[in-house]
Amino acid sequence: MKIVIPGGTGQVGTVLRRALTAAGHEVVVLSRRPAGPGEVGWDGRTPGPWTEAVDGSDVVINLAGRSVSCRYTPANLRAMMDSRVHSARVVGEAIAEAARPPRVWLQMSTATIYAHRFDAPNDEATGVMGGTEPGVPGYWGYSVDIARNWEREQDEADTPHTRKVALRSAMVMSPDRGGVFDVLSRMTRLGLGGPVAGGAQYVSWIHDHDFVRAVGFLTDREDISGPVNLAAPAPLPHRAFMRSLRSAWGVPVGLPATKWMAELGALVLRSDTELLFKSRRVVPGRLLEKGFTFDHPDWPRAAEDLVRRARG
Repeated sequence: MKIVIPGGTGQVGTVLRRALTAAGHEVVVLSRRPAGPGEVGWDGRTPGPWTEAVDGSDVVINLAGRSVSCRYTPANLRAMMDSRVHSARVVGEAIAEAARPPRVWLQMSTATIYAHRFDAPNDEATGVMGGTEPGVPGYWGYSVDIARNWEREQDEADTPHTRKVALRSAMVMSPDRGGVFDVLSRMTRLGLGGPVAGGAQYVSWIHDHDFVRAVGFLTDREDISGPVNLAAPAPLPHRAFMRSLRSAWGVPVGLPATKWMAELGALVLRSDTELLFKSRRVVPGRLLEKGFTFDHPDWPRAAEDLVRRARG
């Protein structure tokens, strides 16, 4: 198959590109800074010669969007919104104008669209949308607005010959440098892998191999469209998540961090505490309903696999 991946130079794009290329597919990455074979330039906002890659392709997997690993200043939040909305819109326009449109468009979204909650998991059918939770920072609602608008652009695109799936993905865990697993592992090895702000908040995650397998599953299943949660079926509280990660690395102790300590650390790392404090209890209702099986459903064994690969 010919697979086009707008925004495919980040961690998730690297994971997909590596796996899909190894499987024998032709992969074309759309990048603002193309740097090698298989990469085509685009600006993520306007049509251009890059649309020729979309015309005649089999699958488009749009991952484009400014990284969320930054301070959530008004300017950065606006950049996150614009980069996602504009890229989804122009991808939809390219598909609509294609003489030979792809048969499926997988559009990256996020599990952050669901509410901060502890009482029950969020699946696609019964999950509570976020944005109106009491007692959380107001700007968390803007993150939910980003996700809603991101998905709306895909939903409203006039692409009658292309099936559309929104990937409400949890954190993709891979041993690649610079990814979330790499960052958490470095903190753990430094003895800083304890619970943050009490550790009751839920962590949703997905092993990189299962993420790739789920993308393949959704590509092949013509009966699936609309939002799909890409998350392992067993989210767990942050304190248990970090305990398993410490065990996998053989680190006996992890210093806990209070809320103010985490806020200071996020400031130093130029990141934001929403990534740590929000309780993302998300489960893959539709994937399980359609018969998808996870190779890595539980975090302790997934963490052991990822540590083994990181060490190798």
